[in-house]
Amino acid sequence: MRADDSLIHGTVEQGFEPVREEFFKNFRERGEIGAACAIYHMGKKVVDLWGGYRNHKTREPWEADTLVNVFSTTKGVSALTIAHAHSQGLIDYEEKVAAYWPEFAQNGKADVTVHELLSHQAGLSTMDDLNLETLSDFDTTRVADALARKKPEWEPGTRQGYHCWTMGWLASELLRHADPKNRRLGLYFAEEIAKPLGVEFYIGLPDNIPDSRIADIKGINGLVQLLFGGLRKMPKGVLGEMMRRRSLTRRSMVDPKLLLSHENFNNRKLRSVELPSGNGIGQPRSLAKLYSEFATGGKTLGLKKKTLDDISAPVDPSLDTFDVVARYNTVFRLGFMRPYGDLRFGSSGRSYGHAGAGGSFAFADPEAEVGFAYAMNKVDFYAYDDPREKALRDAFYSCIS
Repeated sequence: MRADDSLIHGTVEQGFEPVREEFFKNFRERGEIGAACAIYHMGKKVVDLWGGYRNHKTREPWEADTLVNVFSTTKGVSALTIAHAHSQGLIDYEEKVAAYWPEFAQNGKADVTVHELLSHQAGLSTMDDLNLETLSDFDTTRVADALARKKPEWEPGTRQGYHCWTMGWLASELLRHADPKNRRLGLYFAEEIAKPLGVEFYIGLPDNIPDSRIADIKGINGLVQLLFGGLRKMPKGVLGEMMRRRSLTRRSMVDPKLLLSHENFNNRKLRSVELPSGNGIGQPRSLAKLYSEFATGGKTLGLKKKTLDDISAPVDPSLDTFDVVARYNTVFRLGFMRPYGDLRFGSSGRSYGHAGAGGSFAFADPEAEVGFAYAMNKVDFYAYDDPREKALRDAFYSCIS
């Protein structure tokens, strides 16, 4: 299926035409179905593109206000939300999690710091022991107590292992205990960040948003498709671990009932729960504006310089960067993916953001004052650097270089 060029819309400022050309190529040459890309530079929106089909079955077009699920790109929004709470003095990255959430201290977790938790070092990545039987069970309210009781899979702080699904729940429950109003992450984000910035992004879709505004996800279906597609595109090592039922990778990334299959995110029940690791739904231009706010000093949100310095601090080169869950070298810090190894983004090591399953990506580049976002409804296999997204990112940076 290839969208006609007449279904591609939006604007680019003068000098950024190469980004538009690559966006067209995504549909002409790279098999895109529906997508949007937005980029802010020095506080100004210079790219705002959308096109293709919102629904690959009915061929309803992607509109200017279409919302789309961004999977793990949601984790970046969750990390920005915790950063806002840090800037408000509600959370200290170096404090122990149990200082805010006393129940968390169970089973050897008393000394785990907020920094270790958000940097995927707490050993709480697995979810096969969380009693996830229905789609409703993926809401933070259903798993918080089990996470507090959970025993780490490794000594916290000694290694990094991608908390694929549990990270958002952990961040949300930490925030609820630290916030005087006891708000979980989705509500805190809506009231303290989305409203003042005027952005449309939801972690837990409100009832008043019709399904007709949301892009339907075309996912990866079946073991054969996973094997043949994954062998060419997924990081070496992770696919084999995914096939082993009791591996740390499988227990962290695949829920026991297989309820988190890509196309189940078209289900209203799953869209509506608070799953801050993976069910964020919004407009890509809102993500770009959000990251732009952080990249340009955070004046609208009143962000403190220390917070911005902390989340953009260069990666310590002495870190052990092998991720025991994702099975490749990468760096997570304070909830964000950072430029390291094969994943290079932004103009310097100060950039931060998060990629999502299938190809979405959003990030801040404080050095160049950039907020970037790309999201689509056709899921592919890349863990990062999906060619559709990377072509746009590379074209943009060629324009400002």
